[in-house]
Amino acid sequence: MDRQHEVPRIVAGVDGSPSSRTALRWAVGYAGLVGGRVDAVTAWEIPGEASWSAPAVDATLDQEQAERLLVDEVRTVLGEPGSLLVNERLVHGPPAEVLVHAAQGADMLVVGSRGRGGFRRALLGSVSLQVALHAPCPVTIVRPDVSVA
Repeated sequence: MDRQHEVPRIVAGVDGSPSSRTALRWAVGYAGLVGGRVDAVTAWEIPGEASWSAPAVDATLDQEQAERLLVDEVRTVLGEPGSLLVNERLVHGPPAEVLVHAAQGADMLVVGSRGRGGFRRALLGSVSLQVALHAPCPVTIVRPDVSVA
């Protein structure tokens, strides 16, 4: 099937923040307008894994928590049992890197303007800025106060 006849694919970054909830709503609304589907992507990392002195943690438990977060977020945003337009994906790695990779071949990447980061993320650069600079497709950055019709 050539690209012209494929269903549009929209990737939405999900991290549990109000901004990412709004971004997921926006992505699903947009997918409905263009006859597309949404990949709701959550990146998970083991706390401290980028550090040379990472604490001992249970990676399975962290992955399970991330899976629960993703399922809960999709249900919170879209209701039970969720939307047929949405495919939930949990990927291990740094959020910006995961989202840029997930956006390969996508028609659009949608992220919130402010995620769960904090001062540490501000020093390193936000995920929304990094994906805007490196994504292989158009990027929509949604503020948490934007209403979706």
